[in-house]
Amino acid sequence: MDGLSLFGFVAVALMLLAYMLEEKSPHFILLFACACALGSLYGFLQGAWPFGLIEGIWSLVALKRWRDRCKKSGKI
Repeated sequence: MDGLSLFGFVAVALMLLAYMLEEKSPHFILLFACACALGSLYGFLQGAWPFGLIEGIWSLVALKRWRDRCKKSGKI
């Protein structure tokens, strides 16, 4: 496995872990957003720009969900 493939694997594994745990804490929603951004970077680096673009958008959606969850709990 080359470095780029390992990077992509770690990004997607973090996305899965954070998604599974996001009901426990808003921190996991933020981790999910960061992992999506890493997935986006991976997509662009490997030349799959549609994947990179969609993952970048998904990262923004997750950041909005994190912000909304924090507002709801009174942390922002």
